[in-house]
Amino acid sequence: MKHQGMGPVTAIANQKGGVGKTTTSINLAASLAALDHRVLLIDLDPQGNTTSGLGTDQSNVTTGTYDVLMGDAVLSESIIQTECERLWLLPASMDLAGAEIELVNEMARESRLNEAFSSYQGEPFDYVFIDCPPALSLLTVNALTAADEVMVTLQTEFYAMEGLTQLLDSIRRVRQALNKALSIEGVLLTMVDRRNKLSMLVEQDVREYFGSQVYNEVIPRNVRLSEAPSYGVPVMYHDVRSKGAQAYLSVAREFIHRRKVVT
Repeated sequence: MKHQGMGPVTAIANQKGGVGKTTTSINLAASLAALDHRVLLIDLDPQGNTTSGLGTDQSNVTTGTYDVLMGDAVLSESIIQTECERLWLLPASMDLAGAEIELVNEMARESRLNEAFSSYQGEPFDYVFIDCPPALSLLTVNALTAADEVMVTLQTEFYAMEGLTQLLDSIRRVRQALNKALSIEGVLLTMVDRRNKLSMLVEQDVREYFGSQVYNEVIPRNVRLSEAPSYGVPVMYHDVRSKGAQAYLSVAREFIHRRKVVT
């Protein structure tokens, strides 16, 4: 934990798109908030799905991730409280797509988010999550430089390991050059269908390769999880009894438990 006033900062990442990063960012953060923790979620993906998935229209965002990265706003004044109790959001505005190009010529461009965290003066958070874009862009490098750890979301499908190899290589490079303390928090299997033989085989391979780094809990394929973003709420606010909502509550408990075991 390298930032005063902030609990562990977890980047949720994978260089492949559509593997449950945003779904996990929203629902894990909301589940921890429901378990009485004060949580900050940062939307670092220009698509802004975390922002809209928590009921905020991107076009209405006046100050967000872009402004913080460009040094035009401070973090404590840019975060907004969501409709979920104890859950705050640093939203992505439409301008975030331009940050990539604009940051290229800036000094210490990889450390902008890290600097924003270091100068944070607001009320402390128990946990901070960063929803990363699905590519090793300058935005993702900012997330990995600012984070204490990375949670990898992995869909149990044929090409799952391919994207993972690239991500692990990226993490290794960031660790060497920018953030020596960066670690892998864990691997969370998403969109698991245990009636599907391929899904089961991929899960088996991942567990053999990563061992205890893989979460015991998995996220199943679930219609309610897909529906919830269109209502602008986490799945537990949409249908708390659904398999998706219960799975993320279980993951949140395992997330907390894993930290106790480590410490």
